[in-house]
Amino acid sequence: MIEAYPLLAFALLFPLGMLLACLWPMALLRMPSYLAFAPIPAFVAVLLVSDDSPLVVGPARLHLTFALDLPGALLLGVAALLWIMAGAYASPYLQGRPNRGRFAVCWLTALTGCIGVFLAADMVGFYLFLAMLTLGACGLIIQHETADAWRAGALYIGLGLLAETLLLIAFVLLAMDIPGDGLLIGDAAAALPASPHRDLIIGLLIAGFGMKAGLVPFHVWMPRAYAAAPAPAAAVLSGAAVKASILGMIRFLPLDTALPHAGTLLAAAGLFAALYGVVIGMTQRRPKVVLAYSSVSQMGFIVAVIGMGMIAGDGRAALAAIFYSANHVLVKGALFLSVGVIAATGRRYLLPILLPVAIIAVGLGGLPLTGGALAKIVVDGPLGDGAANTVATLSAVGTTLLMLQFVRGLVTTASTDYEATAAPSLFWPWLSTAVASLIVPWALFLAVPEGMLPNPLAPELLWKALFPVLLGAILAAVLWRWVRRLPHIPEGDIVVVLDRCVKIAPAWGRTIEQAEGTLRQWHVAGISLLALTVALGAALLAQ
Repeated sequence: MIEAYPLLAFALLFPLGMLLACLWPMALLRMPSYLAFAPIPAFVAVLLVSDDSPLVVGPARLHLTFALDLPGALLLGVAALLWIMAGAYASPYLQGRPNRGRFAVCWLTALTGCIGVFLAADMVGFYLFLAMLTLGACGLIIQHETADAWRAGALYIGLGLLAETLLLIAFVLLAMDIPGDGLLIGDAAAALPASPHRDLIIGLLIAGFGMKAGLVPFHVWMPRAYAAAPAPAAAVLSGAAVKASILGMIRFLPLDTALPHAGTLLAAAGLFAALYGVVIGMTQRRPKVVLAYSSVSQMGFIVAVIGMGMIAGDGRAALAAIFYSANHVLVKGALFLSVGVIAATGRRYLLPILLPVAIIAVGLGGLPLTGGALAKIVVDGPLGDGAANTVATLSAVGTTLLMLQFVRGLVTTASTDYEATAAPSLFWPWLSTAVASLIVPWALFLAVPEGMLPNPLAPELLWKALFPVLLGAILAAVLWRWVRRLPHIPEGDIVVVLDRCVKIAPAWGRTIEQAEGTLRQWHVAGISLLALTVALGAALLAQ
């Protein structure tokens, strides 16, 4: 194995150098064609670095520390692979579209932030690169400059800044508890259980990372952002970028210490999101929005695994959550890329593409022999045999139902040209990602020492994986046969209600002002206003 320092440095400096090169107009013009090369050094570093030796950059009292631990390596490896494929996909996707240079700048900003978060070993570096990731992602979301894109970008950056504010407060409190002058994340997590501010810090960390992960009710940015972003951007945002929140929870929360109250809260929030995303997703029409609500569900499930680990003080839950996340990175990336491929494909050539898409999609529900089935086996231990496992089974049924809904909607987006085929420059990156989503989970699963995990080919495990998928498929058939049209909930659900309240508020304000002006003329104004309020309340209760 090669020494870690140069590889880690190059993994960060290469995309950062490409970003700085965009200051030269000629480089900016050509940069969209080279986006696929930017993550390659990070992918190579994952393959060649054998230990977590730190890379320290900067003077003694103001330095950044980077290291490649096992959770970071697993996520960085699959994330870099997705960034490579999506970058290759983005180049032809952007042909003839406006703002190609700005897309490249935002892409490289988000990529550098993503790599930096996975490598950061100190709180300062983690926070800086997380902010960089947020900024770049916002630029990708508003790429099309439509009204929906601007609203989605504003919502994303608003919640992102709020989350980062909460995390900054938590980091400052953690820094006060670390002995000495160091700001290493490992030291902060070790000091947290004994901190006098423990509960406050854990609450801030859960809230901050929960917003980033899309936990309900802070999930509202996901459907709008993923629907507004171009397909390659949605692929990396939903697959890779959002996993920064999962890695943050794993690195900062003391999973080796039993914290039943905080763990129960986190697990409950995650399991609720896992079911909520499925229910709301079933009412959606557009494939990218269905995938967004699927991400709400899947991220909630991963958070629940972490929460169950906190309840028992079981550090193994961290690697289980990382394995599940790694599978989700590639699967969700492949599904988002398939949206563009299907849109360019006519009915004649649709089935050969739709079949692997359906297999990958249903794999999220645990279809046997897919990465989803392996991920379910890995997380089965931390979830236990109680209510959490039951909810997980319901989530698998719902995920299957939701993914079949996605495939059904995807068919309607196919090209109207019967003979149309997707360009090879779009087709091959998608196919490579799809194949990787099937192979990589098996490679990771087989790398686990023998005896630590059950045999995924055992008949009882095959049936356990197949049963929720079959039940979900049966429910889908029943719904499509007997329910002609499901109720439609607007994209963003909760935030739409809030938007309407905000729009209604000025009208109510003007009405109240006019009424107040009239009532001022009466000597019984106070009594009249009170009577009016009581009457309105009684009318509402009567309904």
